[in-house]
Formats: sequence, C-alpha cells, structure tokens
Amino acid sequence: MNDFTRYAVYYAPQPGPFAAATAAWLGWDVLGGQAVGHPDLPGLPHPVANLTRAPRKYGFHGTIRAPFRPCVGEAQLIERLDDLAVRLPPVRCSGLRLSDLDGFLALTAEGCEASLLALGEAVVRGTDDLRAPLTAAELARRRPETLSLRQRGLLQRWGYPFVMEEFRFHLTLTDQLSAEVATQVAPVLRAHLAPVLPHPFVIADVCLMAEDRQGRFQLRHRSTLSG
Repeated sequence: MNDFTRYAVYYAPQPGPFAAATAAWLGWDVLGGQAVGHPDLPGLPHPVANLTRAPRKYGFHGTIRAPFRPCVGEAQLIERLDDLAVRLPPVRCSGLRLSDLDGFLALTAEGCEASLLALGEAVVRGTDDLRAPLTAAELARRRPETLSLRQRGLLQRWGYPFVMEEFRFHLTLTDQLSAEVATQVAPVLRAHLAPVLPHPFVIADVCLMAEDRQGRFQLRHRSTLSG
C-alpha cells in the first residue's frame, strides 16, 4: 500500500536539461523522488539551499490542482486524470520569464493566459469529487481572514482559494526573499536557467503527484493532453 497523504495535479517538465537544472536548483527531483545536489553559482548572497527551503519539498512544478486529501484510491485518481486529459488540448505558450511575485522568484508563462485558465478550471471541476472535504484545521491553515470574499467562497466550494478566475499559473523557485536579496538572486538564477528554458513553453501533459509522510512530492503518473 502506498504511504501518501495528499495528491496534486501539477505541470512538471519531461526528463531533460530543463528538468535537471530546475531540480538541482531546488534540491529535489520529483521525477525520481530523490534529493539532488545544488549547483555552485557564484554571485548569490546565500547558499542555494538557504534560498529554496519552502519550495524544495514540492519540487519544480506548476500547480494545476493544489494538494488535497483523496477520498478514493490512487488507481481511481489516475483513471480520472487520464479520462480528463484525452478531452483537453495541450497549452502552448510563447515562453517563460523570471518574475518576482511578492518576493518569491518564479517562472511565469507568456502568451497563453486564457488557455491556462481553461486548463485549470477543467482539472479542478473534473477532479473535485475525488477529494475529501476540508477539515476545520485545513481551512484555518488557509488563513481565510486574509482572503477576499470571492477567494473565501472558492476555498469553501473547491478546497482552494486560487482557482477559476483567481488561478495564476507559476513555477516557484525560491522562498519569499527581501527586495535586496531578490535583486541579487534574480540575475544569477536567470543566467543559470537561460540555456534550458523552453521556447515555446508547452504543457503537453499533466502529472499526478503524491506527498509522502515526510512532506515531499513525487511523480506518480503522467496523463497526455490530447483533446
């Protein structure tokens, strides 16, 4: 029996230079489910390990359906994701750029916002009956007092506040940094990733990820978008 606590639907790159470079930056490879060494990059104000603590356990990914406790087994999750994927088209973006999202450095996609919103909505709606209801503790951890009225409604209905029109696809690369530290890290990180960034950036499949008892995520299944 698999000892996983939560599942999620993510974008994760196929094996190759992009996947390898981003896994090394974070120190965790979701494709292999294993720790990997950080690169030694001159010019950073702190070691890479100290800049990437929060996103490390999730691995390099773009959230499509945020982590949830399932009410069905893994085989049923895979079956549903496969069924959805054959009806959904790939998302083609012009590329990725490094952005500062309130202190978090992340890659954001360009030229495909409507398609990303459509993919996110379809996956959330198509998998909602597979998640267990949020507990009071889970609701509290989302800090509903900090959310807008609309976001609180989305949290109650879909189990996560940043879905539907509130969805913003991004691929987190750092902890929340001070403005000074982010300014120092950004050019080093941009140079590190520039040779491997895909142009165009295409989401050709969606990944079922699972969280183990140590809180680390790993790939369980890929479903090809072929609609």
